[in-house]
Amino acid sequence: MSKPPPSGIYVPAVLFFDENEEFDVPAIKAHVLRLAKGGVTGILVQGSNGEAQHLSHDERKLAIRITRQTLDENGFQNTAVIAGTGAQSTRETKKLCADAKEAGATHTLVLTPSTWPHQMTNEAIIRFHTEVANASPIPTMIYNFPTVTAGLNLDSDIIGILAEHPNIVGTKLSCGDIGKLHRLTSSVSPEKFATFPGTSAVYLQGLLTGSAGLIGALPNIAPKAHYRVYELYKEGKLEEAMKLQGVLGHADAAVSKLGGISAIKVIISKEFGYGKPVARGPLQTLSADALQSGPHLDKVKELLAIEKSLPEYGTAK
Repeated sequence: MSKPPPSGIYVPAVLFFDENEEFDVPAIKAHVLRLAKGGVTGILVQGSNGEAQHLSHDERKLAIRITRQTLDENGFQNTAVIAGTGAQSTRETKKLCADAKEAGATHTLVLTPSTWPHQMTNEAIIRFHTEVANASPIPTMIYNFPTVTAGLNLDSDIIGILAEHPNIVGTKLSCGDIGKLHRLTSSVSPEKFATFPGTSAVYLQGLLTGSAGLIGALPNIAPKAHYRVYELYKEGKLEEAMKLQGVLGHADAAVSKLGGISAIKVIISKEFGYGKPVARGPLQTLSADALQSGPHLDKVKELLAIEKSLPEYGTAK
């Protein structure tokens, strides 16, 4: 039987481009390595923050290979690579799962198709994820993100049914629904099925209800701070963990209001010295000047100060 990825912190890594919107390979590698040294358990390539929908099939495979090779070359062989493989047809999704295996991923994360949302009945959703899992050469996970799937929001009943499939081993809940998360963690064995919140705003809350950790965007900026929350939780220091969780929650909302993916790239470029804040259209590329001051930026700066004060947690094997 297929196994879920190990519990911990996974980051849907942003992908860096040059001025011509081509891969900036040195920046991609620098980012992967900083995340690994920051203590993340794994990298999600082609998450929503990785601009998966803006990439060709060959580019998707290349991004996975670059990530896996960077980790291996620097002694992080134990850092996992998960690939986002969602597409608008079952046929294409199956191909992307096969490509992900070939390129070096161990698991896939699959969005529900949403071009025709009114035709995506519960029956159709279950059929899609079942057919993909049947065909995938590596274990699949269900990606529930209503914001990018035309409002389709899988409930715990549907996910629970799919969790019975031997090759479906987890879910990412970017809906941020703690009730849904808790229903799943209390009804499906974590040995078989890993339930991850998809936002740092409910990271510690998810751990308290039995989640497998986090798959979230904010660790792109602050992987060490997220690891520290995990460490404090494991040590039973909940008051200290909750205080840091508050900082994460404010920063997570602030980054979204500042511009999401493009804002993350601006912050990384400015604060960590690699990559350009170029996004592929139709996303807007922000300039560094666009993020000069304001209350939202102050919340991010508070998190950055903590991040830069912490030691590296990730170690090469």
